[in-house]
Amino acid sequence: MQELFKRTEEKMNKTVEALEREYKSIRAGRATAAVLERVTVDYYGVPTPVQQMAAISIPEARTLLIQPWDASTLKEIEKAILTSEIGINPQNDGKVIRLNFPPLTEERRKEIVKEVHKKGEDSKVAIRNQRRTALDDLKALKKSNEITEDDEKDGEKKIQNLTDKFCKEIDSIAAVKEKEIMEI
Repeated sequence: MQELFKRTEEKMNKTVEALEREYKSIRAGRATAAVLERVTVDYYGVPTPVQQMAAISIPEARTLLIQPWDASTLKEIEKAILTSEIGINPQNDGKVIRLNFPPLTEERRKEIVKEVHKKGEDSKVAIRNQRRTALDDLKALKKSNEITEDDEKDGEKKIQNLTDKFCKEIDSIAAVKEKEIMEI
């Protein structure tokens, strides 16, 4: 039964970590290298993340500078950024690529906040699905007489407490991200 709790908690932790990674990749008006995490470049037939092909720096608050180690990959990196869902047009000067993040409009801020809430709700649904799976496993243990009815009730309480804890954590992470977006 302890292994069931541990496994459930690990899965819920991974869900929260995935949400934090998602939030980092949301373009919120400030330049951040995290927006490039999902951008891969076809480098000699192998999909390669931009971070492995170039030095990425932030010379100004709204500018991201990408300097490839191999100058011949400049065009491929530019093409990969254009085809990605970042929504920023790269500026290629022959040596580096610049991504200028435009300031956010009020309408865009509201769209981003909606996206933040949707991702948070999706994560809470995933947590609840993990709770359901854990409860089903608990019932299976009871059915096979490996645990008593009291153990099952205690286990249900523990799983519900885990679920509540992680849902609150998701809410607080979403609130921090929303506040960050509205302050930019």
